[in-house]
Amino acid sequence: MAEDLLRAEHISKRFGGVVALDDVSLTIRAGEICCLVGENGSGKSTMIKIISGVYTPDEGDIYINGHHYKRLTPIEAIHEGIQVIYQDFSLFPNLTVAENIAINELLASGKQVVDWKEVEQIAREGLARINASLPLDAVVETLPAADRQLIAIIKALLANARIIIMDEPTTALTQREIQALFNVIRELKQRGLAILFVSHKLNEVMEIADRTVIFRNGKKVLDQGAAGLDIPTMAYYMTGRRLDTSAVTFEKIDETAPPLLRVEGLTLHGGFYDVSFELKAHEVLGVTGLLGSGRTELALSLFGALPADAGRIFIEGKEVVIRSITDAVAHGIGYVPEDRIREGLFLDQPIADNITVTLIERFLRRLGLLDLRTKSAEAERWIRHLEVKTPSGELPVKTLSGGNQQRVVLAKWIARSPKVLILNGPTVGVDVGSKVEIHELIRQLAHQGMGILLISDDIPELMQTCHRILLMRAGRIAREFRREEITEQALNAELVAAATVESR
Repeated sequence: MAEDLLRAEHISKRFGGVVALDDVSLTIRAGEICCLVGENGSGKSTMIKIISGVYTPDEGDIYINGHHYKRLTPIEAIHEGIQVIYQDFSLFPNLTVAENIAINELLASGKQVVDWKEVEQIAREGLARINASLPLDAVVETLPAADRQLIAIIKALLANARIIIMDEPTTALTQREIQALFNVIRELKQRGLAILFVSHKLNEVMEIADRTVIFRNGKKVLDQGAAGLDIPTMAYYMTGRRLDTSAVTFEKIDETAPPLLRVEGLTLHGGFYDVSFELKAHEVLGVTGLLGSGRTELALSLFGALPADAGRIFIEGKEVVIRSITDAVAHGIGYVPEDRIREGLFLDQPIADNITVTLIERFLRRLGLLDLRTKSAEAERWIRHLEVKTPSGELPVKTLSGGNQQRVVLAKWIARSPKVLILNGPTVGVDVGSKVEIHELIRQLAHQGMGILLISDDIPELMQTCHRILLMRAGRIAREFRREEITEQALNAELVAAATVESR
């Protein structure tokens, strides 16, 4: 059996009256990829922070490399070889690749003068450790997420890591980049490092895990080898209920009905070219493709954030001009962004204010004063309707889990009753239970007559929600599929083929 590098035994942690971890034990072994899985709020992040020294457990013991700790500090964790790669990678965005890789070693040396040849040498040696090639003089903020992640891994290796903890490492990556990351992880495993891979993407867990640990409501509910585990079983342990998606019914679309939205020859230079399609009421139309295929630019153009250079847009048969977000909203178009944190929410503001921000004009009284009672009642109505889990709408929206934050963003736009709702990655970063519920909400909105344009590279999501699916490649619509005429496997093969074509 592989060596136990870390054992966290009978860990409990409370925050006020909230129990984040309740008598949980976790073992991390050398040369093993252990996947830690759970819904938002299950205790995953709390455990990461305890074994990296950020939090002190209320009860329990930690053993690392044979050393016993009751109170582990971050410095002690680093000295024991524990490195955490968070979703933001903790890099200096304004520094170069070489500077980011070498900075810790330079600081540790205590030298007063920087030897730039030494900086480059450290960076080259770091890149060689994982057989990576990056431009040393490139500023990190200009690099794609996959390259920034490689830099974070290299920094961990240069810090003599024995245990690397990756917190939701694939959130911003394409399928091709995910496979490249998995190859790096497997190589690290072969060298005897331990990888704690924290995720709620069950298809990725199926692919990469040697052992799977599942938390639910602060307790460990499963810890076993990955062989024999399937996605429905993992989803059951995560949520405590069976998530049956086999009986999904779709609203039948009247093929003879006039389109709700019609786009003709829409072009945004550098983004997409000659895009034409129709969207009917009651329909969910999927748009998929690799990052860089033009799918997000198309969404932003329809919402007025990136006005098109050419082409025509029709709403209910009437041609409209969309040169700004204000124009789009006035014509009945709503947009839920992929990055809810930076683009969809005011994190420090109350949940109620986030929901009603698009409706302010409805609550204005004479002299420009707000009718606060009506505003609060409207917010509470949507909190109940979308089942946002919170004790109060006056709490900051940042206190919510990812799935509940996404419900707030959806409520903000649904409350305006748009004719067309554009959803860009509507379930990115939410757990499996919330994902099923959001999919059901999308189907309900379509049933009520809304037209939904769903941008996603999540194949099961497209198959669970969409009537038709458009595949974009190099800024153009390459194929159109009816959901009932294509399987998940065939659609995934089309995406892989698109990756092959675009890489030539």
